[in-house]
Amino acid sequence: MKVKEVMTPDPTAVWQTESLSVAAQSMWENDCGILPVINDERKVVGLITDRDICMATAIRDHKPSNISVAEVMNGTVFSVASEDDVNQALAIMREHKIRRLPVVSKEGELEGILSMNDVVLHAKTTNGKKPPIDYAAVVKTYQAICQHPVPMTKAATT
Repeated sequence: MKVKEVMTPDPTAVWQTESLSVAAQSMWENDCGILPVINDERKVVGLITDRDICMATAIRDHKPSNISVAEVMNGTVFSVASEDDVNQALAIMREHKIRRLPVVSKEGELEGILSMNDVVLHAKTTNGKKPPIDYAAVVKTYQAICQHPVPMTKAATT
């Protein structure tokens, strides 16, 4: 199954120059916890979550209207193309422990968002045939995402 058959098309995005207040308002209005961040060329340059907004506001002790999205966003973007196979997207999610992937064009422009929610809603049991999205692959991906990292003190002693 192709990503375009499962993704949420035309998602809301936020400009990197906008404030955290604008991003939070957009998340509230669109009932989402993450927004792709785009630049003047409408290319995805980062992602921002509701947690990013809360933590940045609390740590900096500033109003969200005084902090730009660019200051807080995660600039490391893992993405997929709409023609990619969903199982390829699941592999990326497992590897990087992420629940959502922006779907971008060859030019880097936003086309959609693929979330674990989208994938779960399209998963099916095998019934002897190979389904487009197998429950086992979804569970394996979710387990990888949810796996707790090794604490720093424990990692240093091993």
